[in-house]
Formats: sequence, C-alpha cells, structure tokens
Amino acid sequence: MKFDLRSFAKGAIAAGAFALAAAPVAAKEFRLGLITPPPHVWTKAAEAFGAELAEKSGGKHSVSVFPARQLGNEAQMLQQMQTGALDMAFMTVAEVSNRVPNMGAFYAPYLANDIAHAAAILRSDTARGMLDVLPMEAGVVGVGYGSAGMRQILSRGEVNSADDLKGLKLRITPFDPILDFYNLLGAAPTPMPLPAVYDALANGQVDAIDMDVELINVLKYHEHADTLLISNHMMFPMVGLISARVYAGLSAEDKAMVSELMAKHVDSTLDVYVAKEGSWTEALNNVGKTVKPVDASFFGGVMGEWEKIWAAKAPSLPDLRDTAAKLK
Repeated sequence: MKFDLRSFAKGAIAAGAFALAAAPVAAKEFRLGLITPPPHVWTKAAEAFGAELAEKSGGKHSVSVFPARQLGNEAQMLQQMQTGALDMAFMTVAEVSNRVPNMGAFYAPYLANDIAHAAAILRSDTARGMLDVLPMEAGVVGVGYGSAGMRQILSRGEVNSADDLKGLKLRITPFDPILDFYNLLGAAPTPMPLPAVYDALANGQVDAIDMDVELINVLKYHEHADTLLISNHMMFPMVGLISARVYAGLSAEDKAMVSELMAKHVDSTLDVYVAKEGSWTEALNNVGKTVKPVDASFFGGVMGEWEKIWAAKAPSLPDLRDTAAKLK
C-alpha cells in the first residue's frame, strides 16, 4: 500500500491545533495500546511496527506495546490519547465511531461481500478521506486502516432463522451501529470485553456472540457453542492512531517516518486476514459444530431499517456504498 501523504497532510494541519508549543521530540519511547491478546494479528503487527521504527530511526525511537487492555479499554485509551498521556493505539473503528458517528458507515450490513472486498474498501480514497476530521473531532491522527475478519454469529443453541436470535443475550463490542443491528433483530445485545467471553459462553451468561473466525478459533469459543452462522454480515475495521498532541511535537521527518511505518503495518493486517480467513473458517467445519452459511436474506428487513437510521448519522455512507459497488 502506498501511503497517501496528501490526505495525511490535511490531518496533520488540523493536528497542529493541539500543539503544546514544545520543541520537536529528539528521541522517544512511544507507548502503544491495544485490547487484543498477544497472539492476535493486530498485536503482532504493532510489535513489527515497533521493531521497524527502532531500526529505521537508528534506535532513536522505540515502541512499547501494551496488549490485552493493559492500559484500559478502548474508550479509556482514546481519552488518554486526547490528553497526550498515551502516544498511539491500534483501535477498532467501532470505538472511534462512538466519538465520530460518520465512521459508523463502515458497519453498514453487507457493505463488503467478503474479507478481500473489505480490504479494497478500506484502501480506497473514500475511506482514507474519512480520517481527515479525526484530529479536530477526536484529538487523534489516523494513519490508515487494518481489519479483523468479517463478523459471524456463534450460538450455544440451534439457529435456523433470524427469529431464533430474538431474545438471545448476544455478546457485542459496544458501539451504536452494531447495537442498532441486533436491536432491530430483537436480540439482547450484551457488551462484554474479550477476556470475559469464554467463561460467559461456558456458564450461559450469554447465549451467542458476534465474533470473527480468527478469535473463535484462537480463543476456542466454539467449545461452548453449537451453531456457527457464517454470515459475513459486517466488516470490522481497525485504525492506527497517534495522539494529535504527541504528533504535533514531532519533527517533520519523524512525523513522516512514524506515520508511514505505522500505516504500513496496520495495512499488513488486511493481507493476513485475506490470506487466512478461508483456513480459519475451514477449521471450524472440523470441530463438530453446525456451520451454516447465510446471506443478507437471512436478516430480512433489518438491512433497510438499519440503513434508514444510519443515513442521517453517517453522511459518508452513500459514497462508501458507491465505492464498494465499484470495487466488487
């Protein structure tokens, strides 16, 4: 992926508003937070970014990576970046959409056909342009997108139709687009951090989860479930973020180096998911569970109802839909 410096420069200008009138940072150990566990693709990409930054800066800069919510949940980490207390994060676009509703457009049901299509959408000029407002609206500079896999539904019980999801306590990442989706389905969306999900499925605290096939495999959520719906109903993008305050204190040379290297490693996660999503899905066909591929028709009128709600909240939604259609 070629880093779009012109698009990035727009965000950089806005980020200057957060400067603390400090001299450019001579050398720095950056702190980067994530919610994902150490084996996760995002965490590995963050570590690779840190290693390359140390190499390319001749040891001038380094990155300490804090996975698995060590620095707090995403809302807390975003707040820390706004004040400059945290330098960087690889964060779900979901959390950013809680502050910048337009980013909720990425969660339009069936915006992407599959993970390869999702990667193309996230690499588009339309998607990159949506980062421009982040310095002013969220206090962070967005350098580019990565992703987790497409969203699937794993249930403790049998699911033969969307009606079977009604009333189920269904674990979600807490953000409005997915809350609206499952509320429209009649489910009971239940926010819950990743470390709590395995036990919650085991003891019946939740009946189902919204999750990607990587984590269903790696964290063995399938051990306490009976039905996997391969629905691919939403993409789940990630964004590489730098505190706008921290960014403003970097020299022009360091801004370019840090942002370009972070963008490179964030983008690398897209290639990993494109390469591995099929094998992760195939592995779940061999664990003795009921695996059912479903498409948009499974969810009935929920698609149109969701679109009506979010057309007003996310003005970039029509452009993103048009872009997606062109990239099919």
